[in-house]
Amino acid sequence: MTTVNILSGGAAQGLVRGISEPFKAKSGFGIDGEFGAVGVMADKLRASTPADLVILTQALLAKLAAEKLVVPASIANVGRVETALAVRSRDPRVTVRTEADLREVLRSADAIYVPDTKASTAGQHVAKVLDQLGIAYELTSRLKIFPNGATAMRELATSTATRPIGCTQATEIIATDGIALSGSLPPGCELVTMYTAGVTTQAAHPNEASALIALLTGADHKELRQRVGFAG
Repeated sequence: MTTVNILSGGAAQGLVRGISEPFKAKSGFGIDGEFGAVGVMADKLRASTPADLVILTQALLAKLAAEKLVVPASIANVGRVETALAVRSRDPRVTVRTEADLREVLRSADAIYVPDTKASTAGQHVAKVLDQLGIAYELTSRLKIFPNGATAMRELATSTATRPIGCTQATEIIATDGIALSGSLPPGCELVTMYTAGVTTQAAHPNEASALIALLTGADHKELRQRVGFAG
C-alpha cells in the first residue's frame, strides 16, 4: 500500500493512529512515519528524510516554512496540548494546585519519567520548571530521561520504583496503557503548546498530505481530538 509519510512530535501520535482508518477509506493511502521529540523530527526533515507532512509546534513549523522546507499556505492548527503529570494506573492520583504543591510532589517521587530535556517540548519545560522550583540539582539523580514522551510513559507504566511520576504532553499520557493523567501543572508552571501541520516542499504525495491535514484538523474529528488530549 502506498503511504503518506509523516514526521511528527509525539504529541500527535494518538490522533494520527485514530485517523488512519478514515484516511485509508477516503484516500486509499496508509500512514507511515516517525514520532518523537520535535527538535529531532525537525532535524530529520532538514537532513532530507523523506516526508510528505510534518506535525510540530507552531513556532518550529514557522521556522521550517522560513527555511523553505514546508509550504506556508498548507499550514493548519491541529490543537493545543498541555504538559501534564502522569502516574501508574494503580497509584493514587496527585493533586497539584500551587508551585509549592508541585515542588512537594516531585521531591516525594523516587523516579521522575520525562522526555528528552533538550530536544522535546515537554522535556525542555520540565528542566525549566525544576530550575524555577529550585530543585533541579536535588532531583538530577531521580530523572529518568528517554528520547520522547511516549517511551518515557511506557517506561513509567512498567516502573518498579515505589513512588514514580511522569511529566510530558497530555496526549502521550492518554495514549499509553498502564498510566493515568493525574492533572495539570499549576499556574506559573503550566505549558500549553499549539501543534500545527504542514505539507513539506519535497512531498511525494502533496495532495494526499493536504487531505490528511484536512482530516486531522476538520470539524468532523473534533471529538477525536478532544478524546486524545487536544484542545481547540
